[in-house]
Amino acid sequence: MPAKEERDGEEITNPYHIVQRLIERACETLELQEGVYDILKKPKRIMKVSIPVRRDDGDVVNYTGMRSQHTDILGPTKGGVRFHPNVNEDEVIALSMWMTLKTAIVGIPFGGGKGGIIVNPEDMSEREIEELSRGFIRELEPIMGPEKDIPAPDVNTSPQIMGWMLDEFDRLRGHNVPGFITGKPLIIGGSEGRIEATGRGVVITIQEAAKRLNLDLSGMKAAIQGFGNVGSITAKFLAEAGVKVIAVTDAKGGALNENGLDIPGLIAYMEDHKTVKGFSDSKDISNQDLFGLDCDILIPAALENQITGDNAGDIKAKIVAEAANGPTTPEGTQILEDNGVFIIPDILCNSGGVTVSYFEWVQNAMHYAWKEEEVLEKLEEKMTAAFKAVYEIKEAKQVKMREAAYLVGVGRLAQAMKARGWIKNWEMPVDC
Repeated sequence: MPAKEERDGEEITNPYHIVQRLIERACETLELQEGVYDILKKPKRIMKVSIPVRRDDGDVVNYTGMRSQHTDILGPTKGGVRFHPNVNEDEVIALSMWMTLKTAIVGIPFGGGKGGIIVNPEDMSEREIEELSRGFIRELEPIMGPEKDIPAPDVNTSPQIMGWMLDEFDRLRGHNVPGFITGKPLIIGGSEGRIEATGRGVVITIQEAAKRLNLDLSGMKAAIQGFGNVGSITAKFLAEAGVKVIAVTDAKGGALNENGLDIPGLIAYMEDHKTVKGFSDSKDISNQDLFGLDCDILIPAALENQITGDNAGDIKAKIVAEAANGPTTPEGTQILEDNGVFIIPDILCNSGGVTVSYFEWVQNAMHYAWKEEEVLEKLEEKMTAAFKAVYEIKEAKQVKMREAAYLVGVGRLAQAMKARGWIKNWEMPVDC
């Protein structure tokens, strides 16, 4: 059911309903005709498929995969594929909608897409994961391609999995199509800087926020929930910027050192032990305790609905940088904003990944590769411009950062609709 039909007094945690409500509010503020919200409130296409996989013991298991293509108003749909037991249709749709807003905010010609398979990859062998990955592409190939829909890595997927998916797509098409997928290994058309892109983007937005708040990052303390690709890279670059990363948690536990964790050592420990728990010179810490730490920067880099009405009041950080998608519920957001916490919203904060995915797609189309320095320079240019656009709307409209981000994203989508002739006689009431 739509967000506006949620019952009063019940905290909204369904990500699809959350993003619907935020888009609806932005449409109202921008004085858009009702048809615009009707277009944006649901995906253009959602496809569910069955993927049979022969397990190593000989049994055949049928897995469910899905792909949501939200809108292609700005260009082909773009978004990751996650392998996780909790993947569901509403989550995948919401993630595709968030991706639409991200691409609009950073100013790249993509729409939003997202895919997932309901599976626990930790219970599968490498051969089984490869068969599952290839089967996903075989089922969805008709609606994919570099000018239609472009996948990428996400939770529990990797450059190697992207390589298998690319190979399967090429076999089906009968020729090489490197621009079909991003986040793939360098040797088959991947981009320099892609693996670190999301984490770099998170740190760029934190630096921009610190400037606006007249804060010196050097010596500040940060806590990070989630230590996968995004969380670990964010920790690395924060430490290099002089920030003390005092605590990190993952699904199995956490590590705390009030004087600052040895981040390079922690990354190496994580690679060997598959958890940060038990790292030398640290104390165990839970997710619940992490949110209540006395720190300056809190970075949720795990899954949705981590900061809620139950724990938002415990947060002491000056800045919450949403490296994950949808980590804060509307009630959690309201509490943080009431307490003066500066939120860098997910659709701005973690858009570095899709930005460098765009660069990879461009390089594939050019049949040419940029050096890492050029990629990073272009990433910083895009991220700082996006932050500036959102912050200026925040100041002009006297709203909070999340609402400002949605105004920028929805406003640019509406401008595209007008250019295509979908809506008439509308002018932006704010400069996006």
